[in-house]
Amino acid sequence: MEYSHRDTDLIKQPIGYWSWAADKAVIARTRGALAGIGTTQPQWWALAQVANADDVKPRAEVSRLLRNYLDVGPDTMESEIDTVIAQGWITEDGEGRLTITAEGRAFYDKAAALQDELRTERHADISDEEYLTTLKVLQRFIHNTGGRAWHH
Repeated sequence: MEYSHRDTDLIKQPIGYWSWAADKAVIARTRGALAGIGTTQPQWWALAQVANADDVKPRAEVSRLLRNYLDVGPDTMESEIDTVIAQGWITEDGEGRLTITAEGRAFYDKAAALQDELRTERHADISDEEYLTTLKVLQRFIHNTGGRAWHH
């Protein structure tokens, strides 16, 4: 790959721009791929939370956890959970507990395989050491600027 600048110039580039550009590229690729199989990224998040849970998860817990992902917000997340239920991928009982269906498990497996392919694509020619360093540096940028970010 050809880099945008020589190293001596690249080191002077603004982190805000490059982190924004990476964010836009990764999200666009992920959302486009998920749309290709008939789902959205927030629907995938909801399905994955239910599919990977050791115990039945209450809807309120799933919604609370996911509504801050990429600034989706509570109304959007609730709507996306409703769509996952309408698709027949999960069910909700009278007490708000979410359970994956057989159809949901099959779709989850398909979407999880796609996510694995996307991760492999994103990580091409990037060692685990480089990736770890990148995440630690980004977390330090967040800390140094008084920001707050937490994935789980």
